[in-house]
Amino acid sequence: MPLFKCYEYLSKFGALKLYERELESKISKFPPPKHVGIIMDGNRRLAKKLGENPEIGHNLGASKVHEVINWCVSLKIPTITLYAFSLENFNRPEKEVKVLMDLFEREFIEIADHPDVHKDKIRVSVIGRREMLPKYVQKAINYAEDKTKDYSDYFVNFAIAYGGQQEIIDSVKKIAKQVKTGEIEIEDINVELISKNLYTGNLPSPNPDLIIRTSGEERISNFLTWQSCYSELYFCETYWPTFRKVDLLRSIREYQKRERRYGK
Repeated sequence: MPLFKCYEYLSKFGALKLYERELESKISKFPPPKHVGIIMDGNRRLAKKLGENPEIGHNLGASKVHEVINWCVSLKIPTITLYAFSLENFNRPEKEVKVLMDLFEREFIEIADHPDVHKDKIRVSVIGRREMLPKYVQKAINYAEDKTKDYSDYFVNFAIAYGGQQEIIDSVKKIAKQVKTGEIEIEDINVELISKNLYTGNLPSPNPDLIIRTSGEERISNFLTWQSCYSELYFCETYWPTFRKVDLLRSIREYQKRERRYGK
């Protein structure tokens, strides 16, 4: 690398680190969001841009998950929910779906055994219709959940084989069974009861304060449909594998500057 290019790179990198520290200082003066949802979008488009196959993009995206979890812990964000695989994603080419399933198996085993997960007391959970996943993936998920089930400092949830509308349907079915068995009356059905019966019903903060979507797309794509009714939305241009800490900090800073009205 020519010397002037090296200096230019170091200058940009140094400026970025200074900007990160400035943002962290500003953020620290206000409460962080209790729950951040992230729609991890752009793995395939980045791979295409690099002239690689989708598998490369998905592997880069998986590596980014570990980084982002560490960032959220350092910022004292107690709950994050990561949209990893929608029900519609099963319609992708069979080879790509198999790559993703193998990746999920590997990553859940790795997360379950990662020292930082146990040091920071992170409870790992999966929300979605896991019965649709291959048995070997379910086994890896169960392994990660079992090894972290007693932790409650931080909660990391992966939405896999997930759809927001389907989650509401599953909640309604559970409630219908309770009505049928006489556990509750129809008059007992309200917002709180439906929320309690959602996949996120056992979380201390089930509704995300902030939802981030990467890759420049501006929609929530059936993600936490019920829970996101009053969430603040932040759309980031960068692809998920190239998501930086400064992007996370910007989203939190923007969230803190907004006045949340909760529909009022």
